[in-house]
Parts: sequence; structure tokens; C-alpha cells
Amino acid sequence: MQEFLVIIRGDGRPNTDSAQDMQQHLQNWQHWLHELMASGNYVGGQNLESEGLTVLNSTTVTDRPLAEGKELIAGYLVLRASNAAAAAELVKGCPSLPYGSTFEIRAIRQLHLS
Repeated sequence: MQEFLVIIRGDGRPNTDSAQDMQQHLQNWQHWLHELMASGNYVGGQNLESEGLTVLNSTTVTDRPLAEGKELIAGYLVLRASNAAAAAELVKGCPSLPYGSTFEIRAIRQLHLS
């Protein structure tokens, strides 16, 4: 099994002000993550704040606005799968996919230090 970083772009929330719809969406996320955990495919992940710093070089750090909308990196997951295609199949079950979130899947290379 290999580990993959899944970069989640977009806020992926239902377009509604209904607290009930948002609660259902959160429950759908919890259910999906519990399934990934139970299958042994979930390694970790977190949501990210929409603000941060960018280090441009050794002397310049800026707090310029980060991307918004579809380009916003909302969070990440680390999944375990046999290959990238299998990781993509796991991501297809994400409850935010129907609401415009996109997912970039990248294999994590093992760092070998000598």
C-alpha cells in the first residue's frame, strides 16, 4: 500500500443557509471518514484556515490573500491505497464532490535519509 496526499480545493458546502442541511452534510462527512478509517485507507487529514503566510524567499514573507472559491485549499487528507486510481475511487465517495470541491491526488514519496 502507498500513501497519497489528497488536496481538497473549494469549500464544498451545500448552497443553503439551512442549518439542517449543513448538519446533514457534516454527518455525511463523518460517515465517509469513518468508512475510510474502518477500511484502513484513512491515515489523517485536517481542514485549513483560509488565511496564511507565503514565504517568497529568504527575506520576504507575505500575508497576501490566498486563493478563493474553487482555488481555495480547504484541507487535505492522507489516504492509503494500492495506487492513484484506487485512491481516486475512494475520493469519489466524498460528500463535497457534488458541491464543487475538486481533489488533487499525489503520491507521497518516501524520503530516504542517509
